[in-house]
Amino acid sequence: MDLGLKGKSVLVLPNMILSNTIRAGVHALAKSLATELAGDGILVNTVAPGRIMTDRTAELDRIKAEKLGVPLETIQADLTAQIPLGRYGQPDEFGRAVAFLGSFANTYISGQTLLVDGGMIKSL
Repeated sequence: MDLGLKGKSVLVLPNMILSNTIRAGVHALAKSLATELAGDGILVNTVAPGRIMTDRTAELDRIKAEKLGVPLETIQADLTAQIPLGRYGQPDEFGRAVAFLGSFANTYISGQTLLVDGGMIKSL
């Protein structure tokens, strides 16, 4: 089933008004803090998850399936088709990205948003 997502870069998610609004503010806050705190050696970044297989993701998929009257597997197959790596991410994969940014291995990345999305977002 084509849900109309193929080939589209989705930065504003349908039915996610609060999340869409907050994400923009958090990104701007991180950029501002990165500039303000750089002189003190403090790095500030944000991490943006794609389709990470969490309870919340499963719930959103279920809600979409019910709303459209299609099997859950149909929704998940269509969303998976939008991810170049061909699967939802796992929480530990997201956690490793966060751990790197917060570790002593990160000494020069600041003011950035790291997309942990399997290549889903196509925009620059």
